[in-house]
This record gives sequence, structure tokens and C-alpha cells, in this order.
Amino acid sequence: MSNSTFAGPEVNLFEMLDAREMRRNTQLDILQIAADTALLSATMNIPGPVKRSDELAEIFKDIQLAIEEALADTPPSANLYRDEKTGLEYFALTTLTPQELKRRMVQLEENHPLGRLVDLDVLWLADDELTSISREDLGLPQRRCLICEKSAKDCGRNRTHSVEDMQAKIVEIIEKGRMHKND
Repeated sequence: MSNSTFAGPEVNLFEMLDAREMRRNTQLDILQIAADTALLSATMNIPGPVKRSDELAEIFKDIQLAIEEALADTPPSANLYRDEKTGLEYFALTTLTPQELKRRMVQLEENHPLGRLVDLDVLWLADDELTSISREDLGLPQRRCLICEKSAKDCGRNRTHSVEDMQAKIVEIIEKGRMHKND
């Protein structure tokens, strides 16, 4: 396994919960300013206590560029990038419908060599409440586990795979992604 992939500051559960709350507040703040829009909220899907390293930042930047390319015909009206100890975050506000934005992001998650490493959530305001759209809402299958191809939600909830096994798979995906990028 690459030593640099997970060479970064460790975070604890309380820091992650605080980061999640801060992200939710940011999402709400952005959407309250532009209520008739859809918001993309991108984060990395990294198990274990290290959520941010220089190598993970490079991967996230590649994904951010792919997102911007997927939205090139309707560039975001606003975007925000945050580099936190608890992970990298990218927000893009767009006039696309939530359904169209989600379809594009599912394509990126499924087809980009590094797309499995990010969560690309689509949100909007409905009656002043944050609302999200899932793959299932679009009639698409659930996201698959990195290791066994079963439901990622089920494997995560059941802790089917160890952090070490998940991290090894992430390094493998990154290495394959680099080979693809150099082709």
C-alpha cells in the first residue's frame, strides 16, 4: 500500500461529526441564497482516521476537474472548495434540475477511473428543508461496494470489510487511475 495515500492528520469521530454539521450548514446557506437551484456537494469516500493527504488532494482535484467538465454546458453559478483536516469538499451551484445533475454525477462516479472514491450528492431546498436525490429515485441501482460489489450501504452499515482492506482497494483504484491517466 502507498504510504503517502494515508499520510495525513488523523481525525476522531467528534471532528467528523462537527465537519458533517458544518457541511450541512454550508449547503443550507448556499441554497437559501439561490433557492431555485441544485447544489452538488462532493466529498471523498475514505474509510479510516486519515481523511486528507497530499495524494488524496491530488485525486480530489482530478475529480473536481471532471465535475467541471461534466457541467461545461451549464457552468456553475457559484462554487466553493474547502480543504479541511476532515477531508476535501467541493460545492457547485447549478441551474440543472436535481435529476439531471444526479444523472451526470452518477455517470462520473461510474465511469471516471477515480469516480468510486467520491460521493457526489445532489441537494436542493424543498419547503426550506435540505432535500437530496438518490440513485434509486432515478431508477438506478445502488452504489456497489469497492471490494465485493454488493450494496455499499449494506457493507458500510455491517462493517463487512476492514479499514485496511478498504484502504488497500483505494490504493489499487488510485494506481489504476494513474495508469489510465498516463495512457
